Amino acid sequence: MSMDRAALESVLGSLPKDSAAIREIEDRCQVTTYAKLDVAVATGEGAYVVDAEGRPFLDLYGGHAVALAGHCHPRVVEAIRAQAGRLLFYSNLVYSDVRALAVERLCALAPEGLRKVFLCNSGAEANETALKLARKHTGRMRIVSMTQGFHGRSLGALGATGIAGYRDPAYPIPTEHTYVHFGDEDALAAAMGNDVAAVILEPIPSMGGVTTAPASYFETLRRLCDEHGAYLIFDEVQTGFGRTGRMFYGEHVEVTPDLITGAKGIANGFPAGVVFVREDVAANVRHGEQGTTFGGGPLACAAIAATAAVIVDEDLPGNAERIGGALRAKLEAHPAVESTDGAGLLIGINLDRPARPVCRALVDHGVLTGSAGGNPNQIRLLPPLTLTEDEALGWLPAFDKALAESIQ
Repeated sequence: MSMDRAALESVLGSLPKDSAAIREIEDRCQVTTYAKLDVAVATGEGAYVVDAEGRPFLDLYGGHAVALAGHCHPRVVEAIRAQAGRLLFYSNLVYSDVRALAVERLCALAPEGLRKVFLCNSGAEANETALKLARKHTGRMRIVSMTQGFHGRSLGALGATGIAGYRDPAYPIPTEHTYVHFGDEDALAAAMGNDVAAVILEPIPSMGGVTTAPASYFETLRRLCDEHGAYLIFDEVQTGFGRTGRMFYGEHVEVTPDLITGAKGIANGFPAGVVFVREDVAANVRHGEQGTTFGGGPLACAAIAATAAVIVDEDLPGNAERIGGALRAKLEAHPAVESTDGAGLLIGINLDRPARPVCRALVDHGVLTGSAGGNPNQIRLLPPLTLTEDEALGWLPAFDKALAESIQ
């Protein structure tokens, strides 16, 4: 029994003793969400997680792109621990020293002109807020989004989600949404009009299949939004804070949106979301238009402030660019890989066969990866941005074994 487990049990009481017990309790007590991997994670450090029996797994999925600075980065852990001993929670009704530090550090990361932030709890909430701001401040309703896009599971965010499988007709999805194919400039131009409040997109769609578009597409996006008076919203919940090799994707294509939404890794595992708001738009937000009970709470802000410092001090965007480039070069030379897509450490591996059997086989070899609902032949990688070159390339023998096993 590790000291970490012993310390936790001294406070909580006995934890389930093994993976089988953990699985039984969760399956019995939880509402169904994902088809879970057959892994019960107990601890983590850096790019690795460890199951209840002590077996390590290289985490190339990052818990849905959340472990940006690596699992249990010591600076983030200590920040949360220290803040927990000072004050667990008070709402946005009062000022807070740790919140002041967090928002100052976030604004230092933001593109010029977007240095006002709204703190919330998740990517879905951030996207809901951005859509609400766009509709409120343009006086329009219609939203243009991408057929491959995913923006969250709450009803407003689902309205903008183009992947049809998530928009169950049993849900009362909001109307006034138009979907166009990502990267299609003609379809985008045809969809625009003076009734459009905003265009929202992931700069690199991920859950619908990792894919990229040329800089000219983003230039057209910016021009069309300007011509029609619509806001341009970049959903950088997965791409933001250095994952693509730049702090935000607009730096790659020299385009600045009006709103950027973020979440996932900005607090390195503590639930947090943020909307970066164009400063003239923020100036027109009145008291009571936006609110959140838990957004910007002290523990979240301690985690945000620590993570933002790690991103800069350890140059995580630069590492993502270097390590992602080295890994893609190796993968593209592999006979079972038809191509790769993405940027930095958001990588789609396009196989010559279905991806899910390969992902399942990789688990047996101690490697966690993801798949893409919109591209059945694609493996998605969203590892910690602290990944080393040895870690990035060292799993390739396991990849070969998983490929061989997936066709037996």
